[in-house]
Amino acid sequence: MIRQDIPFLRPRFCAALLALGILLPALLAGCGAQAGNAPDAGATPSGTVTVFAAASLKATFTELARTFEAEYPGTHVALSFAGSSDLAGQLSQGAPADVFASADTANMKKMQDAGLADGTPKDFATNTLAIAVPPGNPAGIASLQDLARPGIKLVTCARQVPCGAATAKVAQAAGLTLNPVSEENAVTDVLGKVTSGEADAGLVYGTDITAAGSSAKGIPFPEAAGAVNTYPIAGVATGRNKATARAFLSLVIGPEGQQVLAAAGFGPAGEGAGSK
Repeated sequence: MIRQDIPFLRPRFCAALLALGILLPALLAGCGAQAGNAPDAGATPSGTVTVFAAASLKATFTELARTFEAEYPGTHVALSFAGSSDLAGQLSQGAPADVFASADTANMKKMQDAGLADGTPKDFATNTLAIAVPPGNPAGIASLQDLARPGIKLVTCARQVPCGAATAKVAQAAGLTLNPVSEENAVTDVLGKVTSGEADAGLVYGTDITAAGSSAKGIPFPEAAGAVNTYPIAGVATGRNKATARAFLSLVIGPEGQQVLAAAGFGPAGEGAGSK
């Protein structure tokens, strides 16, 4: 994995130079530049940072958490994954967290309206729906229209969940009435019912199908382009570890975080105007 910064000017190296009394002006200038990218100038990330993240971010944020802990020894990233609406609800009820990463802008706006966002959220990724079917596609699903066929066991996200809102949007645009046998509160639960064979098909994100490997087959459909979800991230105003929270945000929105997200199939921020 390649960071885009200058390796010998990373915080740990700078700290080592200071400890040794090596205060070369040029290196200090470099250390200052690095600190400018950090969340709080002069504040070293430390301790535990609690991150509430949309379920669809599980694989990528788990990888980024390991990277962060390696970059800042002594830190620990405590991850909590669930549907964005559930997480926003928990935060509004006082659940302790330092960072919130939502799968849509609507749930982040709830945070802002409640005064719980620390600063302006940053958009960091986009995602698009796809149809997930079990291996072999026993129901012969080939299009969005097929999901409305009688007898098809379809599972979707509940409407209040970002993937559910996107599902409703594409169905409405296509003039379809979908009758899911189950509506889940997290996209990972939808995928779970497909991979277990409980459902003939589910509407999830393309990144979830990629992460499922051979456990599910993905069927893209053109109508999905009309409901691209934008993912914002922000610190939590009531968080207790703001310096470390801002450092984690910097990792996610920076080159290294963007590289991990792109490898998992997420689109870059700025492509999700349709979800706003």
